Amino acid sequence: MHCGCAFATPALSPRLPLEIKTSLSKLRASSPRTHIQINHSDDLTEKSPATRVSLPSHVSSITSTSNPFVKHCLKLRQSASYRHAHGSVLVVGAIPIREVCMFQTNKQGVATEIECLLLHEEAQVPQGLEGLSIRIVRVSSLVMKKLSGVQSTESVEAIALMRIPSSFIDLEDDKDIITDCKKWFPSAHRVLVLDSIQDPGNLGTLIRSAMAFNWDGAFLLPGCCDPFNDKALRASRGASFQLPIVSGNWNHLKLLQREFQMKLLAGHPATQKPVSRLSLEFAQSLAEKPLCLILGSEGHGLSEQSRQVCELVSIPMEGEFESLNVSVAGGIFLFMLQ
Repeated sequence: MHCGCAFATPALSPRLPLEIKTSLSKLRASSPRTHIQINHSDDLTEKSPATRVSLPSHVSSITSTSNPFVKHCLKLRQSASYRHAHGSVLVVGAIPIREVCMFQTNKQGVATEIECLLLHEEAQVPQGLEGLSIRIVRVSSLVMKKLSGVQSTESVEAIALMRIPSSFIDLEDDKDIITDCKKWFPSAHRVLVLDSIQDPGNLGTLIRSAMAFNWDGAFLLPGCCDPFNDKALRASRGASFQLPIVSGNWNHLKLLQREFQMKLLAGHPATQKPVSRLSLEFAQSLAEKPLCLILGSEGHGLSEQSRQVCELVSIPMEGEFESLNVSVAGGIFLFMLQ
């Protein structure tokens, strides 16, 4: 298994813009022994900035929460725009880190770059991570607590700084319509489409379920939370690094539908007609048909566009409840239609 690391940085150009020079000078002044270095990486896309933050190679431990690198990591956890601007994400906990690395071992050609593994100053390297050829930095309890976002750090053995995987594609606007949608997913026989799923726990659980039932990918319509949100990552147990995910709009989805002649289904309560009922016979009738399954948020349900263009499908329930939690309903749909 290969886990790439990139910590060396080229010398800063004297032609850097004034605001970057000023920012760097302030960071150096705030921490005399540790400062962040900015890499100007040529392999970053236009949608990622030309800046990359990393620790100097001589730094092996961090004890202060005011350390600039700690502040950088904290912003990665708290801000979606900052995460995607830098192309990096914090993964909290040994289990999701291990699952990402296990997938990388089993699926050759899919590389997740682990830039740094942060361990508590008194902790052992977690089981399953001992053989990784990655940089380890020891941190204090205060740093671990601040970065993990949990009150008790006893259950947090490790935090990994990882690159957002290349299997995630962000189609920012309609100018990306010209891109080849055949490259979005290795296969497009079964694609989960999430419509304004804002709860990170639900979104992460749905991504995990899609991975478990061998769906080909997930498509996030506008209004969805970031799949690399720390709560979404905990719920997905690393599946956000494994399942191809595309973030786009309805024009992008229509392009995908036309290209692969996909049927659009949408989960919906049986309170409105006509609504098909999910059954074994219904699922078998679609076994050979490429399809998108669209799920809406609990608070607002499906968008008007989803209701207009999709065949609505409900889960038959003998009880008197009108609907299920979206992650529970999604798990049933994903299992039946896999």
